[in-house]
Amino acid sequence: MPFSLIPFALLVIPLLEIAAFVVIGGQIGVFPTLALVVVTAIIGSILLRVQGFGLLSRIQTEMDAGRVPARELVHGVMLLVAGILLLTPGFVTDAAGFLLFVPPVRDAVWRFVRSRIRVVRSDGTTYDGDGAASGPGGGRTIDLDEDDFAREPDPNTPWGDDPPRS
Repeated sequence: MPFSLIPFALLVIPLLEIAAFVVIGGQIGVFPTLALVVVTAIIGSILLRVQGFGLLSRIQTEMDAGRVPARELVHGVMLLVAGILLLTPGFVTDAAGFLLFVPPVRDAVWRFVRSRIRVVRSDGTTYDGDGAASGPGGGRTIDLDEDDFAREPDPNTPWGDDPPRS
């Protein structure tokens, strides 16, 4: 989501929540509406616990197999967001939170996000969203001859050890 849409979302989502509270509260009453909000929070916390532990075991399985658990980690983040959305009072956020608990929905989000992810390790190895590795520098190799490379300092370099004099 572009950062310019975040202020718009921060305005629209509360307005949608207020409208949903007014409409639902008008249909079923105030106390059943409030009870429904509490029940969704309880159900959300139970779902988060159950699916979270299952996800942790899948992450451990992937790591034991020597693979990068990229998909599982993204699913974990989506479950965390789903839990936060379900604990936030409101019906629109609850609907979005419950959708994120559905594995095919998380897989669809993962397919969308996967092509936009690139992990770079400290040794320069890069991984794309599918977990495929490439060498340092993204697979680009620069071949130098012995006369192209020297370890001794170059006295003509503008980046010498001496500070500039003024």
